[in-house]
Amino acid sequence: MNKHHSLYIGLMSGTSLDGIDAVLAKIGSNGEASALDAISTPFSPELRKTLSELQSPGPNELHREKQAGNALALAYAEAVSQLLRKANLQPSEITAIGAHGQTIRHQPHLGDMAYTHQTLNPALLVEKTGIDVIADFRSRDLAAGGHGAPLVPAFHAQQFVEDKHLAILNIGGIANLTLLPRNGEVTGFDCGPGNMLMDAWIHEHQGNAFDENGNWALQGKVNEALLKKMLSDSFFAKAPPKSTGRDDFHLAWLHEKIGADNYLSEDVQATLLQLTAHSALKALVRHAPQTQKLIICGGGARNNALMNLFKLQSQQFFKKPLEITTSESAGIDPQLVEGLAFAWLAWAHKEKRPANLPAVTGAKGPRILGACYPA
Repeated sequence: MNKHHSLYIGLMSGTSLDGIDAVLAKIGSNGEASALDAISTPFSPELRKTLSELQSPGPNELHREKQAGNALALAYAEAVSQLLRKANLQPSEITAIGAHGQTIRHQPHLGDMAYTHQTLNPALLVEKTGIDVIADFRSRDLAAGGHGAPLVPAFHAQQFVEDKHLAILNIGGIANLTLLPRNGEVTGFDCGPGNMLMDAWIHEHQGNAFDENGNWALQGKVNEALLKKMLSDSFFAKAPPKSTGRDDFHLAWLHEKIGADNYLSEDVQATLLQLTAHSALKALVRHAPQTQKLIICGGGARNNALMNLFKLQSQQFFKKPLEITTSESAGIDPQLVEGLAFAWLAWAHKEKRPANLPAVTGAKGPRILGACYPA
């Protein structure tokens, strides 16, 4: 590896609680990043259950959360070890690991008392891997008056450069938009639920972790009255900067919207698919009506029904045709964009470069993000 490039590992486990994406990244001296290798490992059913239960208040939380942080560190360490074996590398060849942890609370609205909490024991991860770990990326932005989210727009702005008005939509559990106007300021915000409600609903009704290609949603019909109720949630009307998570959108929220009405379960799924597409496109046309191209990444890019719905719906929202593609077209696997982003955030920390965008998070200014646990 020449001196102008360094190797980093990005570890991401998102709100969908499906498992860990570990990405081996080569990062150049100007921050240009490419994924050299990657693995995805599912959470064990026990860890998934524990992390899911920690999303809402319960007894003995402190002990349970610390245990989950240790279990996650061990799962991360195992993912790193598998990735190094696959790429035939030694720990000493990796500059640092960027580890996001698992968000279990996100409370950005409390002024000086605001907090966001990502479960993880980074010290244990260092001990198990022998590699520097950068973790806790969101807290500094919150301390500076920001939401601590979304953090990927700074990475998107670095990676996706085109001579047109561009938007990036990351659809994980939550959906977030990055707006990259041709000569304007980069902005971005969480625009609403991505896969989270669809995953929760199919899991409740069929026991599946997610709706493969949206096949179940395609068996149902959109219920306009239910869609309207969902879209009346105050989050959608808020002006950016804004962020959201499981604190706002969850199964109980969905049941409350359904109320005493009797809907076919597949109709609810179809309506949730529509909610994801509609809320993202509505936010896009409201805040960046000049957008010419939309690049979709995250797990949602794998959902054919959702991708087709975006193409169809965009014709109703945009007067001129909107070019819609996945990050695959820019050479990045849609599933790996966030893992790559956290490798890049670790690089930014090491280089002492600010990595938040105040226009995105609402922070008072640029800040260096993350805390370093040296090997």
